[in-house]
Amino acid sequence: MNINSLLTQINALTEARDDDALKFALIKMLNSLLSLSHGRYIDSSALYHINDAIKSDIKRYTTRLAEAKPELNDTVKQAVTQCATSGKVRDFNHDGVTSIKLYPVKTISGKIEEVISVESHLDTMQTDGAINLILSIYHNYTALINDNESDTLTGLLNRKTFDSKINKLLAQMQSDLNRKKDNPAQSYFLVIFDIDHFKHVNDDFGHLIGDEVLLMFAQLMQQSFREGDALFRFGGEEFVGLFECANSSNIATILERFRAKIEHHPFSQVGKITVSAGYTEILDFDAASILIDRADAALYFAKNNGRNQIAFYEELVTNGLLEESRKEGDIELFD
Repeated sequence: MNINSLLTQINALTEARDDDALKFALIKMLNSLLSLSHGRYIDSSALYHINDAIKSDIKRYTTRLAEAKPELNDTVKQAVTQCATSGKVRDFNHDGVTSIKLYPVKTISGKIEEVISVESHLDTMQTDGAINLILSIYHNYTALINDNESDTLTGLLNRKTFDSKINKLLAQMQSDLNRKKDNPAQSYFLVIFDIDHFKHVNDDFGHLIGDEVLLMFAQLMQQSFREGDALFRFGGEEFVGLFECANSSNIATILERFRAKIEHHPFSQVGKITVSAGYTEILDFDAASILIDRADAALYFAKNNGRNQIAFYEELVTNGLLEESRKEGDIELFD
């Protein structure tokens, strides 16, 4: 390994846009650093992403794969969680032989959701400083990516990022026809949310108050849904979510709980706000435009039948309340 190899990995990091690609690029960069320092090929670094510290839901990344349910013993889980909680570098011995050094990795908001592991005997005083510099580069670069992918007002993901996320999900589903066979209990849903009568808010209270309503609505979305659920602002009062759930009943319960939360939340100066939503199940060979059409048709039904309600496209079609959508188009905006 030489300096060119390390520079190549740094360049690979700055080319990455996908979350997983960024994680793999970081691990490879650390391995290149350690290989350069020790004059031999090293491939032992790993990244732990903490989905839920309380439930010890941790995903492990190496240069070879991302393990959604890695076989981690309780000692490793505890050490990773403690490193993230304390925000401090720590050493631990997980098998009585190999000593591991853990580095916390801060997100843009200052939270620690990722921890890097390096074998302690490879981590000299010189490499320790270099590792911290690499983690700083990673942090700064992910901040730039976050700015590019986020809606300026609400901090949710933007429309451009939605296009990328949904196309990636569809490509993944289409290339893995055994997905449901491997994980039959899980389904994906696309949901379009629209704040009812939002135009009246702007007209009656002004756009500044309207922006405050949008910001509070986005914050309530983030509080109500899981961290792994992708939430987007399309523009105006239109919001979109991509959800992975056990079934249509599960997503219906989640969405109804959110609808009720919005209805009963006191919005400053405005008072009561309600939301309508339309959703559809994402199938293996769907196109993004067709999915949007289906969810939008369900939303349109909710808007035209009293608002402040949730409508499921497939259920409406089955019950004869809606004709099956066969056209492609854009989302309609409502008053």
